[in-house]
Amino acid sequence: MALTESKMMRLGTVAPNFSLEDTVTGETVQLGDVESPHGTVIFFLCNHCPYVIHVNPELVRLANAYKKKGIGFAAISSNDAVQYPQDGPEAMKQTAAKVGYPFPYLYDKTQEVAKAYDAACTPDIFVFDGRGRLYYRGRLDGSRPNNDVPLTGEDLRAALDHLLAGDPPPEQQYPSAGCNIKWKN
Repeated sequence: MALTESKMMRLGTVAPNFSLEDTVTGETVQLGDVESPHGTVIFFLCNHCPYVIHVNPELVRLANAYKKKGIGFAAISSNDAVQYPQDGPEAMKQTAAKVGYPFPYLYDKTQEVAKAYDAACTPDIFVFDGRGRLYYRGRLDGSRPNNDVPLTGEDLRAALDHLLAGDPPPEQQYPSAGCNIKWKN
């Protein structure tokens, strides 16, 4: 597993629109379907990445807690399912059920959405304010597989709390880190 950091898209960037299949329901989901006037979180995930597997429990806890506060959520996998069939739509559906994702798990077959978001790794996390402008991008917290740092979601939770309070974006934002997105050749 090669450690890759997120590219840290410029704050204030407008959320790129998307129209992707939800691997759980089979329905097409657009950004507007998950956007909230309070804020929206877009995760770039995949099934096999040890970094995503490590943070999955906290992603579920965090999403369940902040959906109650009006935050919208969606997760997108953009990995090449030909080279990595464990990241294909059917396996995504199984993972979403097993982990208990409380948000749509969307498949970006063309990888155009990942490119539009300048996503680089899994997990890669983007938080947009109620106007659809990038407020936070970066890590969930400092926990990584085998580093003995507790999994708390403290960085993302703090950003969401500040967003809900109407505060400006956090000045210190650390990049997320994980496996690189598996691009098509």
